[in-house]
Amino acid sequence: MSSLLEVFQPSADPLGAQWLSALVAVIPIVCMLVTLGALRWKAHIAGAVSWALAFLVAILAFKMPALMAISTSIHGFVYGLFPIVWILLMAIWMYQVTVISGRFEDLRNTFFLISDDPRVLGLLIAFCFGGLLEALAGFGAPVAIAAAMLVAIGFSPIRSALIALLANTVPVAFGAVGLPVIQAAKVGGFGDDVLKISPITGQLTSMLCLVVPFLLLAVMDGKKGVKECWPFGLVVGVTFGIVKWIVSASPLYNLTELIAAVVSVGVAIVFTRIWRPQGAAEAVGRIGQPVDRELETAEVKVEAADTSGLTGGRIFMALVPYLLVIVVFGIAAIPAVKDFLKVGDVSFAWPGLSELMDTAGKASAHQKFTFQWASTPGILLAVVALLTAAIYRVSLKDALKELWVNVVKMKFAMLTIGSVVALAYVMGDSGQTLALGMFIAGAGAIYPFLAPVLGWIGTYVTGSDTSANILFSGLQSSVGEQIGNGSMLGVEGMRQLLVGANASGGVVGKMISPQSLAIAASAIGLAGSESAILRRTIAWSFILLFLLCLLAGLMSTPVLGWMVPVSQ
Repeated sequence: MSSLLEVFQPSADPLGAQWLSALVAVIPIVCMLVTLGALRWKAHIAGAVSWALAFLVAILAFKMPALMAISTSIHGFVYGLFPIVWILLMAIWMYQVTVISGRFEDLRNTFFLISDDPRVLGLLIAFCFGGLLEALAGFGAPVAIAAAMLVAIGFSPIRSALIALLANTVPVAFGAVGLPVIQAAKVGGFGDDVLKISPITGQLTSMLCLVVPFLLLAVMDGKKGVKECWPFGLVVGVTFGIVKWIVSASPLYNLTELIAAVVSVGVAIVFTRIWRPQGAAEAVGRIGQPVDRELETAEVKVEAADTSGLTGGRIFMALVPYLLVIVVFGIAAIPAVKDFLKVGDVSFAWPGLSELMDTAGKASAHQKFTFQWASTPGILLAVVALLTAAIYRVSLKDALKELWVNVVKMKFAMLTIGSVVALAYVMGDSGQTLALGMFIAGAGAIYPFLAPVLGWIGTYVTGSDTSANILFSGLQSSVGEQIGNGSMLGVEGMRQLLVGANASGGVVGKMISPQSLAIAASAIGLAGSESAILRRTIAWSFILLFLLCLLAGLMSTPVLGWMVPVSQ
C-alpha cells in the first residue's frame, strides 16, 4: 500500500511568489468571514463551503495529493467530533441536569446573595469563574458553561454568548493547566524552559485585563453598565492582571489562571461588601432585552431574585455541579492522575497519511490518531454530570433522555465544528497556513508589531491557542533569529518576545473562531445564530488584537523593552 502513496512535504511558497501563495491561501479564511459575517449563512454551510475551497487550494495550488487531502480532512472532522464536540456536549449536559432537577432557581438566587446587580454577577461568572474553568478544562467548556449560567441569571441568550466569548480571551494562553505556553516553548526551541516564554505572554495578556472587564460591562448594559459598575470592573481587572503578571513569571506558571481566578473572586466578593453599584434594579430589565429580535423570539422572564428561602444546605446543593467541576478537574490535573488517565489513550495510524511530512521533512503528527477517551475533559464532565444526577436524585433514564435531547439539538453544531477542524487540518497539512505566516514574517524590522497576528490567524482557523502555537512558534523563533541581531533585545530576547506574542495573539482570535461561535450558539440554545454572534464580536477581536500588536511592538523598542526578561 505504501508504494502507492506519494510522499508529500508542504511548501510555504508553491507559486514562486510569497505574496501570491499567501493570497491564494487566505481564500478559505476570507470565505468563512464573508459567508458567516456578511452573507449570514448558517455556520455549518459556511464551514462546509470554506473547507471545499481549502481542499481545492490544497490540491490545485499547493499540490497536495487529492486522496491525502481527503484523508486529512476526515481526520480533522473526526477530531472535531471527538474530543471537541464530546466536551461541549458533556458541558451542556451537566448544566441541563441541574435544570431538570429543579435546582435551577436556587442556583440563580444563590448568585444574587453576592450582589443584587446582574452586571456584577456577569463579571464574576464570565470573567472570574470562566477563567477558572479555562484553567482546568479549556476546549470550549468555559464558554458553554458560562453562557448557560448567564442565561440563568437573566441575560438574553445572545448577550450571554457575547459576554462568554469576550471573557474567554484573557485566560486562554494559560488554559488547560498551561498547555498553550508549554507547547509554545517546546515548538519555539526553548524545550522545557517555559519561563523563557510565559512571563511575556503573561504580561501581554495582563494588559488585556485592564480593558476586557469594561468591554464586558459595555456589552452587558451599554454606557450605563460602564458608568455604574466601573469600580467593580477595575478591581476585578487589576487583581486578575497583577496575579497573572506575577504567577506567569514563577515556577507555578501553569497555574496562572487558576490562582488569578480564585484570588479575583475572593477580592471581588470582599469588594461587594463595601461597595454597591447604582441602578441594579433597572439593569435587570435591560440585560434581558433581545440583542437580535429575529433570533431571540422567546421572551426572557426576568423575575426578582428571592433569597429569603435559601438555607446553607440549599446553597451548597445549588453549587454542587460547579464545586464538583473544580474538585474533579483539580484531581485530574495532579501529574500522577493525569499520567494514569493517559494510559487509556488508544493510538493508531491514520489511513492515507503514512507519507505526509511536515515542513521540516519529518513525519506529520497527523499520521497518527490518538483516541483520548479518558484524558480529555469530556469524560470528566460526564462524571460530574452523572454525580450531579445522583446527588440531585435525577434518574439515570431522565438524565440520559436529556443527553439525547441535546445531541439532537446540536446536530448542526456538530457539522460546523467538524467541518471547521477539517478546514484547519487541510490548510495546515497542505502548507496554506504556513504560507500566510511566511508572508507576514517578511515584514522585517516592524515584524514585532505584527507577531500577534499569526497567533490570531492560527487560533481563528483551528479554534485552539495550543494549535496556533504548534503551527507558528517555530516560525516566530526563526524570525527572531533573523531580526534579533539588529535590535536592542538581541537574538535570544527577540525569540522570546515573538514566541510569547504568538501565544498572546491567539487569545483574541478564539472569540471569533467558528468553532467557538458554534459552541456559544449551542450553549444558549440558538444553534444557527453564529453569524449574528460573529457580527457583534469581530470588532472587539480586532480592537484587542491591535492593542496586543502595539504592546508587542513597543516591547521590541526602548519604550517597553525593559519588560522582556532577556537571559543571554
